Amino acid sequence: MAKKRIVLASLYLGTGPLEQELVDCIEETLRRSQEETMIPDLTVAVLLDCTRGSRGKKNSRTMLIPLLKKFPNQVRISLYHTPDLRGILKLLVPERFNETIGLQHIKIYLVDNNVIISGANLSDSYFTNRQDRYVLLRDCCEIADFFDELVSAVSDISLQLEQNDTADVKPGMVHPFTGSRRDFCAAAHERVMAVVNEARRKQQHTTHLTGLAKSPSQEELALTSDIDPTLREADTWIYPIIQMKPFEIRIDEQVTEALMTEAEEDSRIYLTSGYFNLTQTYMDLILGTSADYQILLASPEVNGFFGAKGVAGAIPSAYVYIARQFYSSVCQSGLQDRIMLREYFRKGWTFHAKGLWYYLSGSKWPCLTLIGSPNFGYRSVHRDLEAQLVIVTENRKLQQQLHQEQEHLYRLSSEVLTSTFDQPNRHVKLWVKLVTPLIKNFF
Repeated sequence: MAKKRIVLASLYLGTGPLEQELVDCIEETLRRSQEETMIPDLTVAVLLDCTRGSRGKKNSRTMLIPLLKKFPNQVRISLYHTPDLRGILKLLVPERFNETIGLQHIKIYLVDNNVIISGANLSDSYFTNRQDRYVLLRDCCEIADFFDELVSAVSDISLQLEQNDTADVKPGMVHPFTGSRRDFCAAAHERVMAVVNEARRKQQHTTHLTGLAKSPSQEELALTSDIDPTLREADTWIYPIIQMKPFEIRIDEQVTEALMTEAEEDSRIYLTSGYFNLTQTYMDLILGTSADYQILLASPEVNGFFGAKGVAGAIPSAYVYIARQFYSSVCQSGLQDRIMLREYFRKGWTFHAKGLWYYLSGSKWPCLTLIGSPNFGYRSVHRDLEAQLVIVTENRKLQQQLHQEQEHLYRLSSEVLTSTFDQPNRHVKLWVKLVTPLIKNFF
């Protein structure tokens, strides 16, 4: 149905039949746009991670190159490459393992003025039996414009995929791994913050005009005549927040810490992560604040790495070990009544949901949710590019929908107890215990 723009930001695009169906759908929409007008307005922008999108012979790049060849003036494919994978590290670290250094992790799926924000990638398992979260914002041009501009900014600092499957930077841009890291990060900071600052300027202008409209003079009426009347009676506020620590952009980290710090006594926070590996700061805040927490994590069987070959197959055990250490800290501090861990299990499924729901003291419904790509772990804070939304609402129907979403996830979980870690499938080998503290910042 797209008329103006399709913007897809993901870690990668899979290579199965469902992913091919998506590419075919985009191709058909582009062809239709050419038939309807001499100069088609429709543009397609895809932003993926370079290392993950280049894995294997058949990969995200080979899936998308046909679109580039058929519609070179309408399609842009950008591959973000972390500035931290360079030099001898880039030469020595093999495929798959090189993805631990840093990634493009933002997940935005945008068509015209409709935006889906999620933690899910464009891959077969997410379309079928991998549990994640999705929020669709319909006809929300401000959010759509922001994420369109954000993806464009990150694309500008990324490698541009060509029809012959090569990729290079735009003319005049610093190369992410052959150029100066400092210069690349400075240019990236400037480009991305230009988008953030422009969004702030627009918002402050709108807020100012809305404030004037509440008790306007004749002169002010002229200024506020073009304001959408619904803005004056808004019951829901949406804040996009981003985290790009390599570029010294830490908005998501600051907002999350503030929320955890300011959470009032007897308020409730439901926090979920597909990969439970909280930063030390987040763990300290959870243990030290007065809100009640229910933390949902993946049982080993629904961890995305369960059954993987080689070293990756031990990753679920590492997460069990990390969870056990945190649970021990909760018990040692006597906080079992305030902090509960729960494990998600659904036969035949894997678990990738992440986010947070905040309930004010005494309230049956949440007034706030965080939804997007961050996992609240070291990678999300320090290594990867992340984005999510803070949705704050007084709308009862929306609050109930968010509550139902939270209940749907937590209903398929069981409480973590001391006995949980005595089960045979929770046994952690000695070498995993020894290695986990050394590598936990990479997964």
